[in-house]
Amino acid sequence: MPGEKLLRRHALSIFRAAVQAANPRRTVLAALEKEALSRYRRIFAVGAGKASAAMAQAAEQALGRRIHGGWINTKDGHLAPLRRIRLHEASHPVPDARGVEGARRIAGIAAHAGEGDLVLCLISGGASALLPLPLEPVTLEEKQETTRLLLACGATIHEINAVRKHLSAIKGGRLARLAQPAHVLALLLSDVVGDPLDVIGSGPAAPDTSTFAAAWAVIEKYHLQEKIPPPARRLLQDGLAGRIEETPKPGDACFRNTRNVIVGSNRLAVDAAARKARELGYRPLVLSTTIEGETRDIAGMHAAIAREIVATGRPARPPVCVISGGETTVTLRGQGRGGRNQEFALAAAIALEGLPGVLAFSAGTDGTDGPTDAAGAMAGGTTLARAAAAGMDARQALRENDSYPFFERLGDLVMTGPTGTNVMDVRLMLVRGR
Repeated sequence: MPGEKLLRRHALSIFRAAVQAANPRRTVLAALEKEALSRYRRIFAVGAGKASAAMAQAAEQALGRRIHGGWINTKDGHLAPLRRIRLHEASHPVPDARGVEGARRIAGIAAHAGEGDLVLCLISGGASALLPLPLEPVTLEEKQETTRLLLACGATIHEINAVRKHLSAIKGGRLARLAQPAHVLALLLSDVVGDPLDVIGSGPAAPDTSTFAAAWAVIEKYHLQEKIPPPARRLLQDGLAGRIEETPKPGDACFRNTRNVIVGSNRLAVDAAARKARELGYRPLVLSTTIEGETRDIAGMHAAIAREIVATGRPARPPVCVISGGETTVTLRGQGRGGRNQEFALAAAIALEGLPGVLAFSAGTDGTDGPTDAAGAMAGGTTLARAAAAGMDARQALRENDSYPFFERLGDLVMTGPTGTNVMDVRLMLVRGR
């Protein structure tokens, strides 16, 4: 029986193939080759996200001196060499003043573009936090606090973005409105389940299907009415009452010269993972690329499938590589350190205790899991025994949401550094059995 070391090598190889398939430089170059860009007088490049630096590099490679100027907000530590586009670091997942400065610059570039110009908008995961331009009178600090509360309560990305769009002067299609009468081409690297245009990066150039009513419903759902800062509460309630203009909707005139194109998604990554798993001798079993829900519940489901495969050979005989994508959520109950992928591995380790020939692996394709420097973690049937020998209690770590120190001590963190892409998470369950 192959040991866990072999399973670990295989899991890392499969994950690397998934990340490479969503390389934004390649996908952006392919998208720009299809565009008739010579008809534009000037081209400005703007955008934001954890993969936006790599996207900007591709734009410069394709367009060279045709780029008249531009500004990109990216996450700290995600810089890349650029010649004609300014790359600006800011905070993620909670926005900061640097993000506001960059968002103002981007808004100014869009407003400066005129008829016959093109605003090339490069958006990837993380853009929502990296494009903070609060609607007055909401301040950055008040928007930060609102974001923290939404992240901590386990709200989905769709729910968080519905609120953020309605507290923003640039998201929810408002960037397209600012760019009139210029043309806008938005290239999107999707980190959102189902790839909805208005949710990826909070849709700065996309018609917004959410409303002030939807945003306020999120606040009520998680009982945040009295917790969010009063100015944010009043702004949302004013919008609900019709005293503030809605974000532009489908059919709005500002979208007449605007197109949104998805250049990469979780499906690309998962398909590549399946191909690599097959090369390594596994039967790939893709569950879904649209999995959401509480992380530890999803981990339990994956572990149950692994146990069924070992016990009965259903739904496929080993060796099997179970693959899923999407983005789960963590409801914070403790004060520990970790992320949704590390928590998945920890919960899976508990559910797989003592089961031989199985490895659970979960990592973010951007190389960052929550507020940590790890992409994720991996665990197998021996993880709990190894942890106990090191004086650690896996169940206590899970109760405290303290997965990072747990896997750090075991040497089971997945460390990739910034990958240059961001198409949500890839989860693997390698099953060889006894």
